[in-house]
Formats: sequence, structure tokens, C-alpha cells
Amino acid sequence: MGKQRRRKPLGSMAVVALVCILLFHGCFIPLGLPFFLPEHQWILENHIENDDHSPLADLNCLSYGGPEDASEMIYWRDITTDAAYTSPFYNSKATKYLTFEPDKGGWNNVRMNLETVIVMAHAMGRTLVMPPSQEYYLLESQKGESTITLDTFLPLSRLSREQAGLEIISTEEFLHRERRSLRPPHNRTQWDGMSYEIATEYQPWIRSVTTMPSWNPEKCIAVFSDDESRESELESWFSMRMESQAFPKPEQYFGHPVSVDAPSIDRLSEMRAGREQLCVYNATLQQQRLLHFHGKPKLGGRLLTHFYAFLFFENWHNDLFYKRLVRDHLRYADHIQCAAARVVQAVRDRAFQRTGLREFDAFHIRRGEFQYQKTRISAGDIYNASQPEIRDGAVVYVATDERDKTFFTDLQKHFDVVFLDDFAHLLNGMDSMYYGMVDQLVASQSRVFFGCWFSTFSGYINRIRGYHADKNKAKGYKHGIISSYYYAPIVNKHRMCGYWPLFGSLYAREFPTSWRDIDHDS
Repeated sequence: MGKQRRRKPLGSMAVVALVCILLFHGCFIPLGLPFFLPEHQWILENHIENDDHSPLADLNCLSYGGPEDASEMIYWRDITTDAAYTSPFYNSKATKYLTFEPDKGGWNNVRMNLETVIVMAHAMGRTLVMPPSQEYYLLESQKGESTITLDTFLPLSRLSREQAGLEIISTEEFLHRERRSLRPPHNRTQWDGMSYEIATEYQPWIRSVTTMPSWNPEKCIAVFSDDESRESELESWFSMRMESQAFPKPEQYFGHPVSVDAPSIDRLSEMRAGREQLCVYNATLQQQRLLHFHGKPKLGGRLLTHFYAFLFFENWHNDLFYKRLVRDHLRYADHIQCAAARVVQAVRDRAFQRTGLREFDAFHIRRGEFQYQKTRISAGDIYNASQPEIRDGAVVYVATDERDKTFFTDLQKHFDVVFLDDFAHLLNGMDSMYYGMVDQLVASQSRVFFGCWFSTFSGYINRIRGYHADKNKAKGYKHGIISSYYYAPIVNKHRMCGYWPLFGSLYAREFPTSWRDIDHDS
């Protein structure tokens, strides 16, 4: 995965001679002569070639079982100037690395962590080393494969090819490059699928040979600047404001967002969210060849955060660039998008047959082992919370982890309720580990959406809805407003109906700053 370094090619006469010898002995020669590449490199490059089929700003589902037109799913853009941008820290002649450990929570926590480290890798001008395939909480393939690689869900190989200044490689490739100097345990370069050994041997070792910044997203804001003098100015200004307690209260920004191109001190003031420190990426850190983010609370900070809530860019153009980088590249892979598009069209067809309109509403109802008891309310109370926003008789798509469908009886008295199960025939044998992602994409297309407070699953649906609203210039888009609500706790029902700055538990929901006016300079 990523941009692979090739061996020096053989001379043309040597190639011809070798081909003749092999043909004489009856050997089949694959086009491209892959036997000149190391085995691990050949495998990775073949994976890249077979990645998603669509151009960046398109979604072609014909090779995934349709639909013929999936354009309504597209919220991303192909911006040429973005693709060419490199960080001021990037130096193609001096490779430096960023390694990390994935979050141990559910998929959406893992995704948030991954978005953050990808943005950091590009901003630092570093090659990002992906962790070995391993077990992830609540992610298990129907095919019996318990270990997962993260590019299964997001088109990371494409990102590495399409974005200047960002190389993404596997742990195996990293260790092949650096084995002599780093000496990994047992001199092993292949750790894929070895979840126990990764936790007990590889991770402790990688922490011991790298520099680990003590950045805690709950306590500090990570600052990136193009100018070292501006770094010290921001730090001095921030310290003075902290001493004098002169920062504005979050309430000042309710309904009044700071302009995306405002001076850095104004943008930083809105972003502060009660944090009292700046963690500056400075020359000292840039000199370190290997940086590692462990994400462990006991070791100084779990990267359970949204990238835009943790990483501050002194240059406002860079801030918007990285928000677009995530929007345009870190979307679900095409085969997931296309499966969702088929379901969306089927739900719209059902709605048209029943109401004469090709629109539906949606819920994400979180049950399962969710620890937040305030959100565990009855279906009757969920219905009451949805009034008057969802009309009786409406077709309502429910994304849920509740297996007992009788729980939804009180909703079914008022709505035509459908679940992903009802459209299983459209999934073409898709592995069930993708179902939650399909649920998110389908719910993102609804007219009105009700989510669950504290849920990162609901949060990501809202961010996708925000991307669509900004693209389509929907009502209220200038303030990042979307037609989404929360069914519990009811006091938070209308939080997405107005502009809210970063505030409270930053990881537990999404904020309009991630999608509002991010194409301002593109």
C-alpha cells in the first residue's frame, strides 16, 4: 500500500535474455514482470491496481453491481491545487516516519484516530506507517478472518497515489527498509494477523525506538505553523490570555461562527474548548526521524478526537486544505458507497409508491452495550421526540444494533419502518462487517435524521450530511446547519439546528466547523 520504492531495473539486454531463458523452459511470464519485485511489494502493488475504479470526483458502480447512477452519494471533489500541495515540512530527500497504534474502541473511534494521524503525517511531511492487520473490536469478517487491514474500508492506497507529499506504507515495508538500523523483535518484518504478538512485542518495541510526543487532545491543541516566529507569537499570546482569563466563553460563538479566513488568534479562540495548553509541532520534533503516537490514556493521551478539534493550522488556507483532504479522500471505499446507493434507491422507490415522493427519513437508534443510559429510551418516547419533524405515514429507515425488532413496534404504528435487513438482496453477498458503514451512508441521504447523542456513529452520519448540505447549499448551510436532530437526551434535540462551536465532549459528536465553508479558497 502506498508509493513503493522500486529496485533499479535490469538492463534491456538482461531482460531479453532472461525472458528467452524462461520461455525456453516453458515458464509463463505475467505482464509487467513482477518477479523482479520483492514478494511483499508485488502483493501491495497488485492491491493498488485492483483498488477502486472511479476517478476521484466520480462514483462508478457498474463493476460493483450498480446502480447505473450513484451521483447523489457524491459529496467529495477533485481539486487539482489540493492534490499538488505539500507541507512546508516535507522533504522528499529525507524520509521521516510517523507510526501509530489504532484505537481500541469501535470502528468509528478507529476511523477518527486514523483521520487524525493521516492529517498529522501530511502536515509533518512524514511517511505514514500503517499498523499490521489485527483484530478490531466488533469488526469480524463473515469469511472467518478475524484480523483486518484498515484500507479495507477507506481508499488509502488511492490517497497515497493521488496526494503529493504523502506516502503511506505497510509495517512490513517500513521494517524491510529500516530493519538493519531498528532491529525489530526476532528480526521479524511480517506481523500481520499476530494480534497477541503485536500487543505484547511489536507495540512495546516500537515505543522504545521512537519519539512519542506527549500530546493529549483533551488538554492541548496541536499547532502547526509555516513560520517559526509565528509559533512563538501564538504561544505568548495564548499564555497571556490564559493568565488573564481573557478567552471568550463558548456561548459567544453560538450562532456566530468565526470566519474561516479570520486571523489565527480569532480562530484559535473559538477552537479552544476549555483547553489550557498548546502542543506546537516545532523544529525539535521535526528533527526526529521516527515519531510514534500510541493513543494510550495511561501513557499520556488517547487520540480519540476529531482531527479538526485537535489540529490547529496557523495558516487558514492549510486548515481548509486538511478539512477537504479528509472529505475528498477519506470516504468509504467505492464498493461500500455503491451498496448504499442501491439501498437508497430502493428506499426511495418504496417511498414513492407509498407517498408519491422519493424522500424518506431516518433514525440511528443505538442500543447494544452503549454505556450512556440517558439514551436508552422506549420506542414510544423516540416517536414523541421525532414530532413534528417526521410525518405519520412516512417511510423511515432505521440504522440500529438492536436485534429484537419487536422493540420498534411503537414506531411501526406510525411509520413505514425499514431496516437494512429488508434490502439484503441488494448487498450482493457483501460481508456483514460493512453493514454499519452502509447504514451510515443510507441514513445520510434522508430528508430528516434523528441520531443518538454521544454516538460517534450518529456523529459521522451528521458530518456526511453536512458535506452534502454544503455542496448543495441547503438552507442554513452558511452556518453549517443541517436537518438533523437527537432523540435523546431530549434537551439536545435541536443541537444541529444552529451553529455550535467546539464544546463539551469533543469526540462524541461532530461540529459544523468540519464542513462549513471549507471550499472558501478552492
